[in-house]
Amino acid sequence: MGLKKRSKVSAEFSMSSLTDIIFLLLIFFMLTSSIVTPNALNLKLPGKSKAPSTPSNVTPLAVTIDARGTFYINGSQTSYSKLNSRIRSEKKNKKNKATVTIKPNGKAPSEKVVQVMDLCFQHGVASVMSESR
Repeated sequence: MGLKKRSKVSAEFSMSSLTDIIFLLLIFFMLTSSIVTPNALNLKLPGKSKAPSTPSNVTPLAVTIDARGTFYINGSQTSYSKLNSRIRSEKKNKKNKATVTIKPNGKAPSEKVVQVMDLCFQHGVASVMSESR
């Protein structure tokens, strides 16, 4: 009884279809990554500049944040709601020349700094500067 198997399992694997799929995935991810814009803050980081950062006739509203996250406007302690109304009135009074300077302590919570920046963005303050103390 000489029974033989007629079908043998081939141990070969064709890589050509796999490379096609990899190239298609690469093109897909390259195209989608260029379409997606990151949701980030548009910050103007300090750098060397010959022009003054603020016009000489405009005094910026100085917002200081201490290590506990307490807000100060021009040296006097204030709450978040009063800060909100003060930034709103600053924008209303000075129109496009409203400037806010944020001076966080080195150990100040970053959430508080972002809150102040978000208030400035909501009220349309065009120039927001940050100084470290």
